[in-house]
Amino acid sequence: MTDIPFSAIGFDLDGTLLDTFRDLGAAVNHALVLGGFAEVSVESSKDLIGGGAKIMLARAVEAQGGLPEAEFKRLYKAMLRFYEAHNAVHTVPYPGVREGLAELAAKGVRMAVVTNKFEAFARNVLAQLDLIGAFETVIGGDSMGKGPDGQFLAKPHPAPVLKARAVLGGGSFVFLGDSTYDARAADQAGVPFIAAAYGYCDKPAGEMGAAAVIDSFEALIPALESLGQAR
Repeated sequence: MTDIPFSAIGFDLDGTLLDTFRDLGAAVNHALVLGGFAEVSVESSKDLIGGGAKIMLARAVEAQGGLPEAEFKRLYKAMLRFYEAHNAVHTVPYPGVREGLAELAAKGVRMAVVTNKFEAFARNVLAQLDLIGAFETVIGGDSMGKGPDGQFLAKPHPAPVLKARAVLGGGSFVFLGDSTYDARAADQAGVPFIAAAYGYCDKPAGEMGAAAVIDSFEALIPALESLGQAR
């Protein structure tokens, strides 16, 4: 028996498990320079990560006057190529992630990653950091295909969270993330949400409607245990 009231946990990736903003920011700046734009502060990329790489680049381009769609697509593809080749240069797990995942596994909790990063990129960076083995599945922003509007069924759509829950057995499930994309996906999927206040929050963590807010990954297991006691 586990003292955690959930049989499975889904994790966002960027800003939740991994501190990725430096490599993502470098990829954005690579594309901006190719397009004749000024580089942006790498720190500013923290504010754009939740929606995925395409939104990151689009906002950076729009802030400098925008581009025709065909030109933007060219830069976006260049950004993806650069990131594919340089996605684990500065990226590291947050403190306590390795230990926390090992403890959760020892308690019998099943785990998945649900990210808006393309699945291949997510798997690649997790493999380079020797973390891929902790998860039964990795669901990326492109994993669920596209909806009728031609857009990928990525967070805040609930489909990726629901898929992760199903893969992990369909039992009691909780989702940990750091953005409103994560909070909305969990809410629409009908699962509890824990906000990672240490991440790249696009809104104050306490205003995301979370069942709990944690200031470090080390605080996750105590938070899960507290939710069990509250129930």
